[in-house]
Amino acid sequence: MDLGIAGKWALVCGASKGLGLGCAQALVGEGVNLVIVARSAEPLHAAAAQLIAAGADASSVIGQKHAKPQVLAVAADITTPEGRAAAFGVAGGPGRDFDIVVTNAGGPPTGDFRDWDRDAWIKAVDANMLTPIELIRATVDGMAARGFGRIVNITSSAVKAPIDILGLSNGARSGLTGFVAGVARGSIAARGVTINNLLPGKFDTDRLAATLQGTASNTGKSLEDVCRAQLAAVPAGRFGQPQEFGAICAFLCSVPAGYINGQNILADGGAYPGTF
Repeated sequence: MDLGIAGKWALVCGASKGLGLGCAQALVGEGVNLVIVARSAEPLHAAAAQLIAAGADASSVIGQKHAKPQVLAVAADITTPEGRAAAFGVAGGPGRDFDIVVTNAGGPPTGDFRDWDRDAWIKAVDANMLTPIELIRATVDGMAARGFGRIVNITSSAVKAPIDILGLSNGARSGLTGFVAGVARGSIAARGVTINNLLPGKFDTDRLAATLQGTASNTGKSLEDVCRAQLAAVPAGRFGQPQEFGAICAFLCSVPAGYINGQNILADGGAYPGTF
């Protein structure tokens, strides 16, 4: 399937590893130009080199009609005004005229809600609710003016099935979910712009490793027992791979996905037990 997005510009946050990198890999494979952002410079530039090579491979495939995509790396904290300014102002980039935005920030720490003070809550809300809203606010009107835009927010399956030790994430991401439900159905919907949330379940990432370790610490169980129990709860019988997640993201960013809007797309190997 031709996703119809070759040559467009995407901003992908948290793209040095994990799910963000998986999304960047899928998009560059479709000929999309990238601005990738992460806080740590060394892994980010390693990811950029990998993506540049992947883009060159994609552009050389027989039948591909797009030029080699550009990949620009910005080592910055996207949760800060300065970090967002750096992403929008990178030399050679599109400024604020992104066609695709994939919001993604590291999840807040696990733990017991009794131990979190106001500062912990504000930090979680700022990173996992207000930062995506700021990125949407900065780009959505330009997308609407050009008649095409795709925004995908990487949230969490915990939005549908909250996890006790992820209270900070549960709260902040649920707030973003409520905001998106309204804005996605506003005036931009008829102007070629979609906003969707992509909810990962258990994917083989550093975040999952930290969550498993947190569960082990809180319950007194061994890490091996926790992993075994978590796998048993996934009907697919395995943890997901970031590349699988990226493929879903790329489709949501595509032209054929233009009638999917304001949705919460759950990718969890069948773990969520509900109908809705």
